[in-house]
Amino acid sequence: MDFSDDQIDRYARHLVLPEIGEEGQERLLKARVLVIGAGGLGSPLLLYLAAAGIGTLGIVDDDVVDLSNLQRQVLHDTANIGMAKVESARRRIAEINPEVTVEAHNQRLSPDNALDLIGRYDLVADGSDNFPTRYLANDACYLAGKTLVSAAIMRFDGQLSTFKAYEGKAHEGGTPCYRCLFGPQPGDPKESCADVGVLGALAGTLGALQANEVVKEILGIGSSLAGQLVLFDSLETTFRKVSVPRDPDCALCGSQATIRDLKTVDYRTGEPLCAV
Repeated sequence: MDFSDDQIDRYARHLVLPEIGEEGQERLLKARVLVIGAGGLGSPLLLYLAAAGIGTLGIVDDDVVDLSNLQRQVLHDTANIGMAKVESARRRIAEINPEVTVEAHNQRLSPDNALDLIGRYDLVADGSDNFPTRYLANDACYLAGKTLVSAAIMRFDGQLSTFKAYEGKAHEGGTPCYRCLFGPQPGDPKESCADVGVLGALAGTLGALQANEVVKEILGIGSSLAGQLVLFDSLETTFRKVSVPRDPDCALCGSQATIRDLKTVDYRTGEPLCAV
């Protein structure tokens, strides 16, 4: 493609990188990424993806901006309190990079809409703050054959990984899905960030790392985090990367999988639903 003078200026630091260059930047401009959650992780994630020139950003979130969000959700500001987060995000992204198309989905990800929404995009980044959404995003991405970059934070700790178990079967050396790492979905988590708190800057650290992995996956550069889990301790300022194997008995991607579609799980409780 022919870059305009403004695009050459805007993306100059990408264009001079041999690993990106014009071909890579064109790939970013044509990419479609769905971001689940426009909160603590979604804020830096969306800011950096927009700045990088991701052509289309889909945002799924049914919440509104609250004063308590502003300690970490840097996408929003005081003037937007009470506004739908997807609209607040759309306006901020337009200020950063008006070339980016924002598709705002002012709704919660659910078994009824997940496959349709995810199927419209090349890659999904999950910045949600609850297990039902994380497990639903994992299952939907696996069934739709889409790469998932997932991050989570609480208190002073964060974790990050990439999931693309759809690329190979367990006996073929395929990488794990989210269920392989964490097992069955917890029915009633005892703690949340609202209960125990979270360091605001931690959201920025993990959200920026998440954006980094999204760009790598789109460009096909560097080493994928598929099969690896990154753990970050912000109090000790330490990173640890651990290898995670695929679970051959995983209910989703194992050899005897029982999850064939999103209607077989009650994502509110994590319990399987009986076939009718």
